Amino acid sequence: MSVGEMLAATVPMAKTLNLEFLETTAERAVLRLPDQKDFHNHVGGPHAGAMFTLAESASGAIVLAAFGKLLDRAVPLAVKAEIGYKKLAMGEVTATATLGRPIADIVAELDAGGRPEFPVDIAIRRADGAVTGEMSILWTLRPHS
Repeated sequence: MSVGEMLAATVPMAKTLNLEFLETTAERAVLRLPDQKDFHNHVGGPHAGAMFTLAESASGAIVLAAFGKLLDRAVPLAVKAEIGYKKLAMGEVTATATLGRPIADIVAELDAGGRPEFPVDIAIRRADGAVTGEMSILWTLRPHS
């Protein structure tokens, strides 16, 4: 099962928005929110909540790609999220997520008995490449008891 299929199966909201998983690696995740009238706001672009979900899903995809092998030891959880809407988004938008700490450092902290926290930064872009939003999510890997 691909990361996109796993995320869509375990997080129904991602499937509800018809998110498209363009790239899902441990280094980068890129998801697209197609232009869908049902998810428009009052000015005809994607609703802020849909863009939040797009960006959060991109962060979840990179976390699963990077740490999916550790699910038997720890559960990934979003701790905090902050989003800034920079420009008007119209049409389809994409979210590109990147990890803010090296994977090896995060795994080493978990191996040492810690509960590592790490940021995932996401840029939301419209089709012309303009950044319409930026999001940062602080994630943790909570060890199983």
